[in-house]
Amino acid sequence: MPATISSSLCTVAALSGRRDSQQGGNKQRVVAQPLAAGAVTEAPPLASAPRRRGGADELVAWKSIRQERWEGALEVEGNLPLWLDGTYLRNGPGLWDLGDYGFRHLFDGYATLVRVSFRDGQAMGAHRQIESEAYKAAREHGKLCYREFSEVPKPDSFTSFIGQLASLFSGSSLTDNSNTGVVRLGDGRVLCLTETVKGSIVVDPDTLDTVSKFEYEDKLGGLIHSAHPIVTDTEFWTLIPDLIQPGYVVARMDAGSNERQFVGRVDCRGGPAPGWVHSFPVTENYVVVPEMPLRYCAANLIRAEPTPLYKFQWYPDSGSYMHVMCKASGNIVASVEVPPFVTFHFINAYEEKDEEGRVTAIIADCCEHNANTSILDNLRLHNIRSFTGEDVLTDARVGRFRIPLDGSPFGELEAALDPEEHGRGMDMCSINPAHLGKEYRYTYACGARRPCNFPNTLTKIDLVEKTAKSWYEEGAVPSEPYFVPRPGAVEEDDGVAISMVSAKDGSGYALVLDAKTFKEIARANFRYGLPYGLHCCWVPRDK
Repeated sequence: MPATISSSLCTVAALSGRRDSQQGGNKQRVVAQPLAAGAVTEAPPLASAPRRRGGADELVAWKSIRQERWEGALEVEGNLPLWLDGTYLRNGPGLWDLGDYGFRHLFDGYATLVRVSFRDGQAMGAHRQIESEAYKAAREHGKLCYREFSEVPKPDSFTSFIGQLASLFSGSSLTDNSNTGVVRLGDGRVLCLTETVKGSIVVDPDTLDTVSKFEYEDKLGGLIHSAHPIVTDTEFWTLIPDLIQPGYVVARMDAGSNERQFVGRVDCRGGPAPGWVHSFPVTENYVVVPEMPLRYCAANLIRAEPTPLYKFQWYPDSGSYMHVMCKASGNIVASVEVPPFVTFHFINAYEEKDEEGRVTAIIADCCEHNANTSILDNLRLHNIRSFTGEDVLTDARVGRFRIPLDGSPFGELEAALDPEEHGRGMDMCSINPAHLGKEYRYTYACGARRPCNFPNTLTKIDLVEKTAKSWYEEGAVPSEPYFVPRPGAVEEDDGVAISMVSAKDGSGYALVLDAKTFKEIARANFRYGLPYGLHCCWVPRDK
């Protein structure tokens, strides 16, 4: 993806304030804040065709964003619902280049926040780099200064190497590059996140300005946490892995507070370290803590060069477990062994009840990669930029766990539907938020039309009928479809699914699908191509 953009990192001056955009007829004028000499002040030019790299077409999805910020009106094709009134935000790694140096892995890139604001059938778009300390240091010095997912700053000497190790254990060298999630807290603040605690950053959803670090005002500590907390209008749940005494702290935070409260602790049943917890699910009364055999590895954290599993190691003999904690008491009510699994993202969980209303089991669904760890290395930029028509996407399914609460030592894991329904590709899911922690029927995800090397469809999964509907456009790379319910809706799928799409011709657009039919109803076109992004949220307009 390198469209090498040293101008964005090494010559872009500090930006402040907002830009105004005016639209007259079919033309628009975009007034940007001044950039340093040589930097671009209008929308980056649209790529006319994918560039060839190693015999394969290099899509705009895998190219670095070509300027630090932009804002303007978007051309709308089709008819946007008039009830769609608010702001869609998408976070993700959009900048993979430092001068002539390119990052190795998709997850290394500096965070690019994309905004599409909908009102009265119109759309305004914008993007901006998140001003993390890691990004600002790289921009100032023209080189990597903090530890990213697969990258480590190169030491100048043995002494500086020892200093790096000390700063690793103190956490000071860990990145705050919040390039993964974006959530709206119950008090209206918008928070961008990654797996380091220090990478929690408050942004303004209107201007995309970086407001401040989110400072946790408690003594729970921890250098890392789940990149995907569970957030509602009233609370915030997170998991904090303990790498010293392998386990997980479960913590809760009230809306409007910065203080995490200790709820309970789960000790790992396998070792030598806790399993990776990129995400986790909850039900109305329980927190589900997954312990998969893809575990944190201290030796890999210290290495200057990455291994195929990066900061993790696969320990299949250590066992795989699912733990269930009561939200109210912090007590563990179930801890069961399950078949080996690999997942980045849990979809949802709910309580299974008998005829008398007693909870008998927890059902937890995830995007499961058939216990195949190769998915991590397959996300190296070289691999996803080098598609030559071979079908190399790691198989995935909707993995459904059943965790009994009757004291049984074992749980179950099986596919919730035939994976062929969604092309054996499955990741980046959203649901109707009204069904969080409750029984649900639909999820919206990225699936696959094969052959491919990356998820290339948008898919609506019906978990009752065990069927799927898909949207597909040749050569396009869609990102997570985010469900927005219609105000006053009663049916679970009454709303729209929104996805940012990087098109084969170098363009980019926000796609709006009718969530019932899963047919396109509108798209809002950016004036330039957009890199791939990860996760999204919806910020309703204040009335």
